[in-house]
Amino acid sequence: MTTGKIMVSMLVLTALLAGLAMYYLQVYGFYEEFDEITGPNEITVTLPDGRARSVEVEGFRAIDASSSPIRWRGCFTLDPAEIADAAPYTGATPLNGPRWFRCYSARGLTEDLESGAARAVLGQADVRPDVDRVIVVYPDGRAFGWHQFNDKTPERGVMD
Repeated sequence: MTTGKIMVSMLVLTALLAGLAMYYLQVYGFYEEFDEITGPNEITVTLPDGRARSVEVEGFRAIDASSSPIRWRGCFTLDPAEIADAAPYTGATPLNGPRWFRCYSARGLTEDLESGAARAVLGQADVRPDVDRVIVVYPDGRAFGWHQFNDKTPERGVMD
């Protein structure tokens, strides 16, 4: 083998390993899982007047990552009557989660929000700066949540 072929082989191998590492870190590496034992047994919803109220949940499963404020996804059940008066969330856009977190489907949630089979409510405003927690609730009590950037702050330039 010539020196050139060895160098090219090393570059290709390095690029392949870097790509595999990046894929792993994006899809698996930074996530932390929570369930009904390690997670909360209640979730906060916001009323139209801005007051917050805790609602008991069951079967809680969620993922989160400290690498981004919008990586939180959750699946749980609750009593839909307890959030009947919660503030509606306009512009709810379910964000994709990793494929291995099977209880959450952004495509299914989007379709159900558009068809009216489910409704979105404000879970908690500004969970992190400029990020709201959105909760989607079905009439049978299934509920799903994610963090979504809000549009409450004016446009900012590159230099704050």
